[in-house]
Amino acid sequence: MTIEIQPVDAGDAEAQRLVAELDADLDRRYPGLPAHGIDAGEFRAAGGYFVLLRSGGEAVGCGAFRPVETGRAEIKRMFVREPCRGHGFAKLILRHLEGEARRRGFRGLVLETGVGQPEAIGLYQSSGYFPIPNYGSYAGNLNSRCFARRA
Repeated sequence: MTIEIQPVDAGDAEAQRLVAELDADLDRRYPGLPAHGIDAGEFRAAGGYFVLLRSGGEAVGCGAFRPVETGRAEIKRMFVREPCRGHGFAKLILRHLEGEARRRGFRGLVLETGVGQPEAIGLYQSSGYFPIPNYGSYAGNLNSRCFARRA
């Protein structure tokens, strides 16, 4: 089966379908809490980068990053459809995003995930990310865990 990572606009219809699935997954894990999503227009204007991972031509995962300050980007919207998990797709997306961030001159990466997502925490820790104090809109949020690493 062919695996491909394709950059797309965050407003792309397939990207929006995956983001809606991600938001539904987060709503199941954190009922009643807001999702920290991205507005496609703002994301584009900020220089964001969004990708789809395709397996056999079907979009089964996504991920993104956006600049947050000089030299630092934030990993966002990492997601793999539930039936497609366990095949290393999230790691492929993350590696691609890290490489593109380096290519664009970012020296550091930050990200936020939730306490109810142990598989995400495991992915990030096994990929060299280390815990940092919650930053920005996540500061003081007991459901959030923030991580960083060099790009």
